Amino acid sequence: MVLASSSYFLFLTGIFLLYWPLSRWRAASLAVLLFANYFFYAKWDLFYLALIPGASFIDYLIGRGLGAWKAGWLRRLLVTLSILLNLGVLASFKYMPFLLEAWTGATGRVAPEWHWSFPLGISFYCFQSLTYTIDVYRRDGKPVRSLLAHMTAVSFFPTTLSGPITRVLALAPQMEKPGRKLADGESGRALYRIGVGLAKKFLIADYLAENLVNRVFDTPGLYTAAETLVGVYGYTLQLYYDFSGYTDIAIGSAMLLGLKLPENFNRPYQAANIAEFWRRWHISLSNWLRDYLYFSLPGLRSKWKVFTYFNLFVTMLLGGLWHGANWTFVIWGALHGGALAVQHGWRTWRGQAPATGWRRLAPGLLTGHFVIFTWIFFRAESLGNALEVLGRLQSLTFSLANVTPGILAVMGVGVLVHFLPKRWYEWTRDRYAAAPFYAQAAGLAGLVAAIEYLGVTGAAPFLYTQF
Repeated sequence: MVLASSSYFLFLTGIFLLYWPLSRWRAASLAVLLFANYFFYAKWDLFYLALIPGASFIDYLIGRGLGAWKAGWLRRLLVTLSILLNLGVLASFKYMPFLLEAWTGATGRVAPEWHWSFPLGISFYCFQSLTYTIDVYRRDGKPVRSLLAHMTAVSFFPTTLSGPITRVLALAPQMEKPGRKLADGESGRALYRIGVGLAKKFLIADYLAENLVNRVFDTPGLYTAAETLVGVYGYTLQLYYDFSGYTDIAIGSAMLLGLKLPENFNRPYQAANIAEFWRRWHISLSNWLRDYLYFSLPGLRSKWKVFTYFNLFVTMLLGGLWHGANWTFVIWGALHGGALAVQHGWRTWRGQAPATGWRRLAPGLLTGHFVIFTWIFFRAESLGNALEVLGRLQSLTFSLANVTPGILAVMGVGVLVHFLPKRWYEWTRDRYAAAPFYAQAAGLAGLVAAIEYLGVTGAAPFLYTQF
């Protein structure tokens, strides 16, 4: 069920109408949400109904054990079991074909066929689940007492496919809070957020994908260097508006249920350096990699600074592999890890004053184009495909016959919207939320009409659902 499809919004409406009349009874309202979560998984494959509840129940028991037992060795054993469980699920149902292919290449033997690949949403579920047991192990919070609340929080349906990665100890207490009500204006802000997400998805991301980006990356040999460059710029905008559009719909959906999810984007292409980019892009993943992987690697307290650079590189390398079982993601992660290590070394050696105003322009352009270059590997289907795209860029041929005025206009709008002041967005959101219900409905109807007229046919899957 794609979050931008009509079936999803019928589903969300049904859950909304069931949930709020039962909200005064905690167990009943949680049961509605848990049913929604598992129904959402079942729409993709019934196997998830065995995998997700089983893994969630084991992690719940581990969390209770971590809260009850004081012995250090026993607590380390329990958290290790949780890590092995979740990484085992991730490896078995997402990465096994990649691992078998690598094993075949290394040994020359024919690998057995693997028919148990269920990658959809597995990465986000496992990372979200691990936040719980690791946080309880570190004593950053107490175990969730209610099994129903834990099972609901760890599999919350808006975050299932593409996040944002939400800490269970932040979401479960919201779900357990008795007598929750939808605050004044909250529904209007939620609908506005969902509308913005739909506009990003259909009017920018899908338009660019259908009319240029997919064609350039699928058959780069048919396009000139100039058209390929426009296609790469187009993918830079497509990926941002597709993923941030999903996040807007997910956060807006949670808001309609009185729940708050973490923000995931903060105008990332305005970053003046690569570290700032990762504080602005996919923020929930950046925070997860920092808090649960980088700080867990050995050597950070060592006087040898080489450990810091090495750990930055390893963290991003594994972050790249998390996105998919493909060497292109490994290269993408290695490039970002190397850039972070270089920047950290430069800052340690020379110091770095915060860049403000026009002083951000040159480093911002440099950072932006490094990110754009790495997106080629992120988008390419294979290493050979990435090299084809790079080869077309090096050809220095020029023609824009396949770049229509509509493509340039949509790209211009995408750039303009990204760099508009944040207060403008907040002002329009608050005006929409304060408007009468019929005006809000008219606004949404106008958006749907614009999507029908200008958007591409059908609701294409969000890009990050493959991760």
